[in-house]
Amino acid sequence: MTSKLELQNVRKSFDDKVVLRDVDLAVGHHDVICLIGSSGSGKSTMLKAINLLVPIDEGQILLDGTEITAPGVNPNQVREKMGIVFQAFNLFPHMKVIDNITLGPRKVHGLPQDQAEDHARQLLEQFGLTDKINEYPDRLSGGEKQRVAVIRALAGEPDLMLFDEVTSALDPELVAEVLNVIRGLKDRGMTMLIATHEMGFARDVADRVCFLDQGMILEQGPPKEIFSSPREARTQQFLQRIIDAGRL
Repeated sequence: MTSKLELQNVRKSFDDKVVLRDVDLAVGHHDVICLIGSSGSGKSTMLKAINLLVPIDEGQILLDGTEITAPGVNPNQVREKMGIVFQAFNLFPHMKVIDNITLGPRKVHGLPQDQAEDHARQLLEQFGLTDKINEYPDRLSGGEKQRVAVIRALAGEPDLMLFDEVTSALDPELVAEVLNVIRGLKDRGMTMLIATHEMGFARDVADRVCFLDQGMILEQGPPKEIFSSPREARTQQFLQRIIDAGRL
């Protein structure tokens, strides 16, 4: 069976700094993959490359067996199949919640406004935000903004979701509500790549954990294996620092 997503020998540099080095990764249908590693290890760049926000220098990225990094590929058509959520919520401040959510389905997918709004209301109800439908983003808490950002990504009905440190900008007490949203997506079978500093969450939710260091996937495996008995010295060092900081 074809993988949902494949990265083959992907390389990316910014000027003379290599940020992705010969990255190989296969993501199966309904897999949840957590990317861990220190800041600057390449996690965010990998997600942006998958979403075609950053062009790669070498290698290939395939979605459902089709190369999406080939010349002539329309990135907007590719992005219709995936959603991406960043740590900065990126909501339009001048638009109400309902309008933030329905903009993409209306403009990109050509969905009539009434259908787009019906779908948005269903999603808001699922995520406990029905009462925020007509609020502007500046009247929402950080956790609510991030949940709206997730809903906006889901409104396009993607079959792959990318999460880039979505809890990093939140107060600690708001982290749990966003992580619970992602757990719910796992329960629904969503394929996800999640860059995260939340090690306990990665241990609980991931099917596979990838440790990145200096742009390489240095080690990957089931959470129990990576967190309990990592093989690589650099992985051991990273996790020991996390343990010493009381975060695992």
